[in-house]
Amino acid sequence: MTVKLSDIQDARNILQGIIIPTPIISDEKLTKEIGANCYLKAECLQRGGSFKLRGAYNKISRLSADEKRRGVIAASAGNHAQGVALAARLQNTRAIIVLPENAPLTKIVATKAQGAEVILKGASFDEAFAYSKELEEKHNYTYVHAFDDDLVIAGQGTIGWEIVEDLPAATVVVVPIGGGGIISGIALAVKNLLPNVRVIGVQAENIAPVNQSLKAGKPVEISPSPTIADGIAVKRPGEKTLKIIAEYVDEVVEVSEEEIARGIFHCVQNSRLVVEGAGAAGVAALLAKKIKLKPDDTVCTVLCGGNIDANLLARILEQVLVRQGRYMMLKLLVLDRPGTLASLLNQVAESGANVIEVFHRRAMWLAPLGRVGIEMLLEVRDEQHGREVFRHLETVGYHVEREGVGDWEE
Repeated sequence: MTVKLSDIQDARNILQGIIIPTPIISDEKLTKEIGANCYLKAECLQRGGSFKLRGAYNKISRLSADEKRRGVIAASAGNHAQGVALAARLQNTRAIIVLPENAPLTKIVATKAQGAEVILKGASFDEAFAYSKELEEKHNYTYVHAFDDDLVIAGQGTIGWEIVEDLPAATVVVVPIGGGGIISGIALAVKNLLPNVRVIGVQAENIAPVNQSLKAGKPVEISPSPTIADGIAVKRPGEKTLKIIAEYVDEVVEVSEEEIARGIFHCVQNSRLVVEGAGAAGVAALLAKKIKLKPDDTVCTVLCGGNIDANLLARILEQVLVRQGRYMMLKLLVLDRPGTLASLLNQVAESGANVIEVFHRRAMWLAPLGRVGIEMLLEVRDEQHGREVFRHLETVGYHVEREGVGDWEE
């Protein structure tokens, strides 16, 4: 079977009343930043927290009663696990999910909460996938592939149909790529319904096999590096999806970890939407000006998922605040006597900065006897305000050093 527009239409009919037709939200801040009208397809608000329910339900709902009785199995970097688990529960079908051992805790807990049996195996999606195929053969389960399956691709394509219906003025559609299922389905839909639309794929540069695969004319497996975009951390694209990408996708760009972090921050700060690294990849590419746009373009980027661990989200937001100059770390040497710290903090307050943390350092700094080292983490309005705080403390007599940003070795 080759996926056709009629297959996506069939999937739409099957998914009626099952999925949420997610909203398309105008992003005025991003519009101003990139110089073209920008909209966000908020698939992070979908049931299960990502787009994966669409393809999984379209596949599982078509199984025979005997296949449903035996159960389904899938391997996942996280979101497909929840999509399959939810789809299986809605179809009263047993689901076995194999996740990589480093899968985010939130995704493991959420998958179990849907009633699936979770097995942790392997250091990557590909290793989890290999083990799941062993179990499929051993127990005669039905395999629900995360991306390289016609029914799964057709299910994901319903997103593209919704974009065309809700935003017919779209001229550029930006979609994250892991194995290629979501971009294959969306590209098939929008290119058939709006032939002049450009479809741009986005990968995390730490694990980006698609451009190499397109050059080679076949799926190429690469050696990955860690990425915060775990939802698109796939070492090798699918056979089916690569063919569709080659035919229907205009360009594939890659984004760095720092750019992905900025994309997550943008969505939280400006659109009030919690997205994971994979979900923010399109926004990251737009903010980093990786995609060529004209002023009359209407851009829609798909926020494909919002299943991010709260601790990771907090660290990302804090790091971006530091890089944007909103947080600053200062080091000072002051007299070690009562009232000195209070006097310093009064000067900080006078400059309009907010103290987040304060540390006394004696032995670690080898501070001279009678003096103590002070480290302060301050919240300021922006980089300019940070410089004003620094100058104010120097003016009133303190010797201040500012800790560098982004000087860690990789």
